[in-house]
Amino acid sequence: MSSSEPTTAAATPASDENQLIAERREKLRHLRERRAQGQGVAFPNDFKPLHRAAALHEQYGATESEDLQAQAVAVSVAGRMMLKRMMGKASFATLQDGSLGETAGRIQLYVTRDAIGEDAYAEFKRLDLGDILGAEGTLMKTKTGELSVKVTRLRLLPRACAPCPTSSTACRTRKPSTASATST
Repeated sequence: MSSSEPTTAAATPASDENQLIAERREKLRHLRERRAQGQGVAFPNDFKPLHRAAALHEQYGATESEDLQAQAVAVSVAGRMMLKRMMGKASFATLQDGSLGETAGRIQLYVTRDAIGEDAYAEFKRLDLGDILGAEGTLMKTKTGELSVKVTRLRLLPRACAPCPTSSTACRTRKPSTASATST
């Protein structure tokens, strides 16, 4: 084999990334077409998050689940979707904002079909890692004790056309394990 021939292993990641970008651009084209037909604004800029992940963890991280439920703390957060776990009628996503702190600016979203509706849940299923989301809801704790937002309203802000970079803190999709499937 001559040195001018590319190796298959080196060419595969680039072609995979090109395919991901092409798929995301197609989703963007579809979104723009739907918005052109009067189904909303393609890139809304009127969402104003009122809370940051680090501050929510600092203020409510030690609060017991029952106390959070009784307080019904309404929150509004926005950030990049870094993780997504689909589990049928209920799913989890992790948003990361710029607040950093001990949690690296991350907060979990608990998204259910019943809370946001069929259409919004179908849209959520089509979202990609790296997309910027705005979420409103109430604070809760999962059975594992993780502070989460029980989402009642979810909006796609800008789409991510390129995949997240590969690193230890990169975006990723996880398949639910039997332990995490019952963590609500």
